[in-house]
Formats: sequence, C-alpha cells, structure tokens
Amino acid sequence: MTSLTTSLRLLTSTLAMSLAMVPAWAQESAPVPALTLELNGAQPSDKGCRLTFVVNNNLGADLSKAAFEIALFNEAGVVDRLTMLDFKELPVGKTKVTRFDLAGTECSKVSRVLINSATECSGTGIEPNACMRKLKTGTKTGIAFGV
Repeated sequence: MTSLTTSLRLLTSTLAMSLAMVPAWAQESAPVPALTLELNGAQPSDKGCRLTFVVNNNLGADLSKAAFEIALFNEAGVVDRLTMLDFKELPVGKTKVTRFDLAGTECSKVSRVLINSATECSGTGIEPNACMRKLKTGTKTGIAFGV
C-alpha cells in the first residue's frame, strides 16, 4: 500500500508541475506583435536601382501610413545617400510587396541599407514609435539590411 501511495503522490506532483507550465507554453506560442520588413530584391532599372520589399504588418491594427528614412552605404561602407521610402497603408495581417526605384543608384555599389528612422507611423491604436520598436528586418539579397 505504501508503494501505491508513493506512486500516486509522484503522479500527482508530475501532473501538477505539467499543468503549471501550460500557461507559459501558451504565451510563447502567441505571435509577437511585429512589423516585418524584408529586402527581397535589388535589380538595376532604367532609373537606377530598384529595391523590392516584402512587408507584413502584425502590429494588431492597420497602419494608415508607414514611412522610413533609409541610409544607403557604398561598397567602402560610406553613407552614399539618405532617402525616404513611403510604404503608404499597411493593413493588419496582410503581406504587401512594394518597389522603389532609386534614381542614380547602382545596385552593385550598395553594400548596406540601414533603416535610420520611421518618419511616419500612424494608425488607430498604433503608438508612433511602434514601427521602429517592433520592426523586424531580413534580406534575401547580398545587401546587408537592418536597423
């Protein structure tokens, strides 16, 4: 009987510990609010260099306007220019592809694109600094991309 009581206590303790961990596991599986910006392509165009971005707004609300100041670095790692990219409206949960032609820029000479700041980040229920604070970046090109 003692062996059965010990086994039941051990089983009860194990079950209690497992149930205590369920809320932590459930929280980890919830998506973290983020604005994902991926530099997906850089191709020469008639105007200069065409940058293609894939954007996904998972901030929990529509963005009525999102714009960023970026810095372009040349092959020597020197800032070549600053420019603005206006992504306009970004509905929540939607993936959007946007292209920007950068006049007078040769793609082969761009070594890095840096998000310098969010010049506009607005929408109902959106904090003005959410676009930078919750920004996640990535690249599918040979160009370094980030904040």
